Amino acid sequence: MDHQHHHPGAASDLCAIDPPLCQDETSVLSFEAICSIHKLMDDDADGTVDTAETDEFLREDLKYHDPKPKHSSFHRADLHISVEDMWNAWKSSEVYNWTEQQVEDWLVLSVELPQYAETFRRQQLDGRALPRLAVKNTTLTVSLLKMLDRSHSQKLQLKALDIVLFGPPPGRQNRWKDLVLGASVLMALGGCWFAYTQTRKSRDDLGKLMKDLEGLQRAEQSLLDLQEKLLQAQEEQRSVQVEKVKVEKELRSEINSAKQEAQRLRELREGTENERSRQKYAEEELEQVRTALKKAERELESRAHWAPPDALQKWLQLTHEVEVQYYNTKKQSAERQLLQAREGAEKIKKKRSSLFGTFHVAHSSSLDDVDHKILSAKQALAEVTAALREKLHRWQQIESLTGLCLVNNPGLGALAATLNLDPSFLGLRPPTPQHLLLSDDLDDMDEDILSPGTLQCKTPVKWSFSFASVSWMFSSNLTFSCQECPLLPCTHLASQTGELMLRLVDWPQTETSRWSSALTLPFDSVKMSDLTFAPPPLS
Repeated sequence: MDHQHHHPGAASDLCAIDPPLCQDETSVLSFEAICSIHKLMDDDADGTVDTAETDEFLREDLKYHDPKPKHSSFHRADLHISVEDMWNAWKSSEVYNWTEQQVEDWLVLSVELPQYAETFRRQQLDGRALPRLAVKNTTLTVSLLKMLDRSHSQKLQLKALDIVLFGPPPGRQNRWKDLVLGASVLMALGGCWFAYTQTRKSRDDLGKLMKDLEGLQRAEQSLLDLQEKLLQAQEEQRSVQVEKVKVEKELRSEINSAKQEAQRLRELREGTENERSRQKYAEEELEQVRTALKKAERELESRAHWAPPDALQKWLQLTHEVEVQYYNTKKQSAERQLLQAREGAEKIKKKRSSLFGTFHVAHSSSLDDVDHKILSAKQALAEVTAALREKLHRWQQIESLTGLCLVNNPGLGALAATLNLDPSFLGLRPPTPQHLLLSDDLDDMDEDILSPGTLQCKTPVKWSFSFASVSWMFSSNLTFSCQECPLLPCTHLASQTGELMLRLVDWPQTETSRWSSALTLPFDSVKMSDLTFAPPPLS
């Protein structure tokens, strides 16, 4: 149909359907074009377009191979489309409100006829005029638009018919939507990848943290094992000291037995009448005395290779106790670091159990802080363990070389008092006045108050020593130290720089303490065979 003239019937129909637009010439021309399109689709001329007619029109006229999307977009829920329905659908279309620029863009991009853009611009064609392009209109296409190529006219008609019936081209309509959707998908994928990498990194960091914590626990266990070995070594040292005392007792017992045998032989020699027997007894007596003297000389020679000063043992014991103080301070610092590392690890574990705990841990510095604390605690424990191992070996060597008991000592307070040192120099409290500690009921006091190594007292003691037939009596104020001692009651015999030292232990004693003292006598002309000892009476 060639719409070159205005039909009054179309105008009256438009006034009946849409009175506000019945006086608008452009709307009347567009309504006339809509009526022509409806008549073209209504094959049975019943006034409505059904689904079968629409399907046939899409396949034969518009050449759509898959008309289902266009079919559903055209009919929607209405199976019979009248002229009024088609006009109302056109008015509600987005294309109806297109501007002149949008129509020009559609001509260039969708129709792909940019050579007519200037002509469209001069004719001021907007969206409402597009139905006129969807029908055959020689006056418009040839006379006004100067479109002499018939193929161009047919292409323009089909494109215009498509957007009038089915709306704007999907590419143009959904371009921004697709762009936004693509950007959203990319952002979502990026967020998922970032969350995955952060979760994996957090899991790896937590695994490393757990490994460091296990290493820290192993270092702590190694330190505990080394401390246990130290206690065992100290127990072995005490056993060696006890064994040493037993050997000295046995040696002294043998000397006494030899002396008794010599005395018996002397008595036999004096009581016999036979000169030859007397001479024989004298020779046997002399041999026994020589044997006893040789044993004593061997014992003294084994102890006389190096004679340390008397105060050296106390100073070395004081040095050991001061070093133990520094070691304990360092150990406590390492234990505090270990406790802080454990608390940090527990906090990390608790945070992981929350909803956003893993993400929060991955973006916070707490994981690095806990890792640093664990490494620091591990290093501190390793240093403490190495220091303990070195200290144990060094003091064992010193004790072995000097023959002195240094690790087992009366304590820092007692050593400071013995060496007349100010307790404040060693970080100790001033000693408690003696009249507050020396009472008749010391045994009833709490052991937590009177700890080993804190009690000191002075009392006059009488000692009796006899050399051959000479008896000397001494009365002296001797200092006793009260301490826990695993050694059995014994008497120590030693030679130091030409003097004889007798160390008496366990005279007298209570259930929780032992009294000890030392007395040094000249040893210039004293012989082992002439030495006897009488302990002081208990009074």
